[in-house]
Amino acid sequence: MGKEYKTVEKYAEGEIVIEKSRFIGYVQPVKNEDEAEGFVAMIKNKHKEATHNVPVYLLGEDYKVQRYSDDGEPSGTAGIPVLEMLKKEGITNIAVVITRYFGGIKLGTGGLVRAYTNTAKLALDHAGIIKKIEHQLNKVNIDYTFLGKVQSELLNKGYIIKDIDFSDRVDIYVYSQCEKTLDLNNILVNLTNGQCHIENLDIEYISFKNGEKV
Repeated sequence: MGKEYKTVEKYAEGEIVIEKSRFIGYVQPVKNEDEAEGFVAMIKNKHKEATHNVPVYLLGEDYKVQRYSDDGEPSGTAGIPVLEMLKKEGITNIAVVITRYFGGIKLGTGGLVRAYTNTAKLALDHAGIIKKIEHQLNKVNIDYTFLGKVQSELLNKGYIIKDIDFSDRVDIYVYSQCEKTLDLNNILVNLTNGQCHIENLDIEYISFKNGEKV
C-alpha cells in the first residue's frame, strides 16, 4: 500500500426498490482476497433465493486486485459500473455485494447501471468513508522534568500520543507521519537539549474521518 488510501469505516447495507425490483447493497472493509471472498460467500448464502448477487471487490495500491461479476445481468450493467464508481471515488480494500430480487419489470441497460451504482452508493454512505494514513510509531524516553513541555509541544504540532509509561523515566509512544519523523526527532532533541532517546517502532495505518482520528 502507499502512504495513504481511502476505504470504508465499517460494514453497512442499504436498500432501494425500483419498479418492484428490490436492490440490497452490502459493503465491508477487507484486507485481503480471503476476507473479500468470505464476505461475498456469506451474502450469497444469505440470499440464496435472490435473482442476482453481484460481487465486486478492490484491494491494494493502484487496485492491484479487481474482481467483479454481473452474475447473470446483461454484460456491463452491474459489476463493472460499481467497480468503476469505487475507483472514481478512490476507494480500495472494499468488498461489495448487490443483491437483486427481480420484480417483474425490466429496467433496461441504463436503468440497471443506475440501480446498481445507486444502491452501492447508498451502502457506502451508510458505511462512511475514511482515510488510512501511514504513520511511524516512535518510543521517546525522557526525564520527568521534560514531560510537560514535550507533551504540550507534540500535541500543538499535531502529533498523536498513543500512550505514556512511567517508571524511573518516562516513555512516550507517539505517532508521526513517516515523512515527519525527522522533524519529530529534531523537535524532541531541541526540547530536551539532546537528553532523550528515540526509538522507531512499527509502521501502522491510522484511520481519519473528516480530518479527525477515529
